[in-house]
Amino acid sequence: MRRLLLALPFALLPMAMAHAAEVEHASLGAHEHGVARLDVALDGRSLEFELDSPSMNIVGFEHDASTGEDKATVAKARELLLKSQALFNLPLAAKCAVTTQKLQSPLFGDTPEADNDHDDDNHAPDNGEASEEHHHSEIHAHYVFVCDAPSELKRLDLSQIFKTFPGTHKIQVQLIAPNGQYGTEATPDNATLKF
Repeated sequence: MRRLLLALPFALLPMAMAHAAEVEHASLGAHEHGVARLDVALDGRSLEFELDSPSMNIVGFEHDASTGEDKATVAKARELLLKSQALFNLPLAAKCAVTTQKLQSPLFGDTPEADNDHDDDNHAPDNGEASEEHHHSEIHAHYVFVCDAPSELKRLDLSQIFKTFPGTHKIQVQLIAPNGQYGTEATPDNATLKF
């Protein structure tokens, strides 16, 4: 019985770690203007990026693009997000070619996921004015590359993201690479990470 009791914490460890990961993911998923999240995984020749950002960081607003100027801004941002090779500043020596690019956002005409966190969202404001208090628009980008020379991926330079989208002030990065897994924060002044 004593051995069973001593083994119990180790048996429960995977569940505790999974719960901690969910809590961490939820806390990093909070909508904060100026802050984006980037998950990067390098596995063999496959290099994958998942970028999540408030649309405020990318286009400068979160409302639906109704004016010609807003629509042009959204179209330009979409075009820049699809230039993934330049956006992630991948070294030419790594010989990476994009195989998948997918962008999602209500601004691009995608249907937003149901938000069950705000029970009051369906109620009209008392003063008769339209409320945008709970209206948060996100942009999600997913990229997959195949790299013929992945050993040439020694650093990840995110400076082009900061230059292209100056509303982005920091990026919370989770990186999984052959040398291990770690989390860090990139800023315009500290935009280079080691693989």
